Amino acid sequence: MRLDLLSSLNKERAARRAAAVVTELESGEQRIVREAEIGRDPLADAIARQLRTGKSTRVEHEGRAFFIEVHLPAPSMVITGAVHVSQILAPMARMLGYPVAIVDPRTAFATRERFPDTTLFPEWPDQALPKIGLDRWAAFVALTHDPKIDDPAIAAALKADCFYVGALGSKNTHAKRIERLSASGIEEDRLARIHAPIGLRIGASTPGEIAISILAEITLRRRSGAEARP
Repeated sequence: MRLDLLSSLNKERAARRAAAVVTELESGEQRIVREAEIGRDPLADAIARQLRTGKSTRVEHEGRAFFIEVHLPAPSMVITGAVHVSQILAPMARMLGYPVAIVDPRTAFATRERFPDTTLFPEWPDQALPKIGLDRWAAFVALTHDPKIDDPAIAAALKADCFYVGALGSKNTHAKRIERLSASGIEEDRLARIHAPIGLRIGASTPGEIAISILAEITLRRRSGAEARP
């Protein structure tokens, strides 16, 4: 790879932005396609598809063969609520490659005994989230049922354009949540991105089943890019 291309790619990596290296196999000619520029590239559909799957591949276009090498920032997961669901969700998420951070100012819950292998922030979201650094490659999960904790964190996750924002609670609970967040000035289109009640509809009732449904929904959102809730 040419030095200028490598420098450009490293710049995208450092900024936690997706990019693809496209190589024409016959000539060896290469180019960097930044995520913001995909729509202008002749291989736009193929590049977008591979960025969703996270897999590099060989493609044919107009009689020529290309190799698309994808470079994605590592996904992360941020949870508000050191609760029973979190105790199961955190290790499961780590098994899928997500570094996990749990935010909960209730120090009786956010303890090393309950979360021995998880990064804990026993602080309020406005203190913890700037340290964590939410971005569009983060999945955000709100589990406390406490508006004082969940609401400001959800607002921050929406502002950061996290690829997934989910919140525990019934439809009635969520309707009240929407009223509060709307009154705080958050736009309707952003509020519509919140997955609530959280998780795929699999009839989950136990903490373990709820954790599975949340991870399934996050995976669907990450891999398909779809906001629809099956």
